[in-house]
Amino acid sequence: MKEEQRLLLLHSSSLFFPPQGVKLSYGTAGFRADASILKSTVHRVGILAALRSLKTQSVVGLMITASHNKVTDNGVKIVDPSGGMLTQEWEPFADQLASAQTPEAFLSLITEFVEKEKIPLDGVQSAEILLGRDTRPSGESLLEAAKQGISSILGAIALDLGILTTPQLHWMVRARNKGMKATEPAYFEQISSSFRCLVDLIPNETKSSKMDNTVVVDGADGVGGEKLEVLKSMLTSLVIEVRNTGKGGGLLNDGVGADYVQKEKVVPRGFCSNDVGLRCASLDGDADRLVYFSLPTSSSRKIDLVDGDKILSLFALFIKEQLSILTKEGTEKLDNSYHARLGVIQTAYANGASTDYLKESGLEVIFTPTGVKHLHEKAAQFDIGIYFEANGHGTILFSESWLSWLEARNNELGLASEGSEQQKAALRLLSVSKLINQAVGDALSCLLLVEVILQHKGWSIHKWNELYQDLPSRQLKVKVVDRTAVATANAETVAISPPGIQEAIDAETAKYPKGRCFIRPSGTEDVIRVYAEASTQEAADSLAGSVAKIVDRFLGFSSSQQ
Repeated sequence: MKEEQRLLLLHSSSLFFPPQGVKLSYGTAGFRADASILKSTVHRVGILAALRSLKTQSVVGLMITASHNKVTDNGVKIVDPSGGMLTQEWEPFADQLASAQTPEAFLSLITEFVEKEKIPLDGVQSAEILLGRDTRPSGESLLEAAKQGISSILGAIALDLGILTTPQLHWMVRARNKGMKATEPAYFEQISSSFRCLVDLIPNETKSSKMDNTVVVDGADGVGGEKLEVLKSMLTSLVIEVRNTGKGGGLLNDGVGADYVQKEKVVPRGFCSNDVGLRCASLDGDADRLVYFSLPTSSSRKIDLVDGDKILSLFALFIKEQLSILTKEGTEKLDNSYHARLGVIQTAYANGASTDYLKESGLEVIFTPTGVKHLHEKAAQFDIGIYFEANGHGTILFSESWLSWLEARNNELGLASEGSEQQKAALRLLSVSKLINQAVGDALSCLLLVEVILQHKGWSIHKWNELYQDLPSRQLKVKVVDRTAVATANAETVAISPPGIQEAIDAETAKYPKGRCFIRPSGTEDVIRVYAEASTQEAADSLAGSVAKIVDRFLGFSSSQQ
């Protein structure tokens, strides 16, 4: 390492000291905590982002957001060159970097890592980092800390893109590394033009139906509401009414947003009895989650929730339908050889009724451990992979090889049978691949895709919600002495240690009709999470309670004193 580089890092790190006794861990959400203690962490993530850019010789992103957390929290995460999350191999280094207590320890850590990873830290290679932040008041000063971190690496340049949704930054990093235009107007243009193309391809028989084309959206008083106001003016055949835009003095994620609506199953702030029967949707604070809901009565705050599992089901049905039209044997002699492998990816937290419905619909369903990284990785193994968590985070991935085939197939069909049902199906699939954000779950692009599929099918939100009836469920957590005592297998559905615990859970679960239950250790605290389903809410509650007692017996504080 050059002496100039060494001195730059020493000087930079001496300005930002990590708070004593605070140990942060880099996970799916990056680092996240109360904003008042994050400056040092964000500064160091700026350095990490510059090193990642030098290592990969690509543009990377740095996003300052705490998503669905309260407004006083903030966070920081890196967007890898693919537009995905930071590679898991670098997470332990991120943890060490954030908690190094002295400038010397900090410098020694970087020196060692740079040598191990063979990162060219000589100032000859350039690095470029795209920066974004959400609307939190703390974002601006944290952004400055990130910039100072980046500028302490020779050859690194920070490009501040201002206030963005998290998915917009992911999209821009991916676009930039593919040599495409990577600006906010380019993002809006791509998703709005793809939406218009899909609207044009709606079958005539459903076009004439009198479907309500208005959706009322809760913007969580965050960046999503702000961006949706821009996007809605670019759309035809869809009326979007945005509430909780962040402009009315409401507090971010306070009684609003996808996380609140999905967990509490009640009406968000800004909605009232006048909205009974309307199609409503909720974004989260940084617009990477989406859930739908409707108000069944004017006398109750309870909602009919249409969660991520139902969004996944809607997307999977539509894609499967288009694939079957596309591969239908026609009279023309064209190459039909590529039968796309379509995979639906869920975690054990997906409602059992949704999994049964998807399997009964002839879809291949695969389970992964909890966490977007696992879902995304598995989805990428298919020609078309669709994943969603019940919380409303998900997307659709299309393999490059299959999209190349689809482009060629569309051209063939254009010459041989222009305007045929097969060509329309090819065009719809190509448009979906451009509308959906393939880098990460994106509430804005998913909202447009939901809306156009409902128009295509002529479905109301009520008809969509009736695809299947969710099984009642209950989630609990049990404090334990050591969460690492539980090890799981089969996508976290089976506990393989401690010995005997799974047999006890199975025996309890067998007592309940449609019973299903699993336990898994928390990633952040000494608790074991219990998830239970059964045919009635009372039964689900009872099963969860019984299994919580089993966990306590095997692992709780009383067990350690025996």
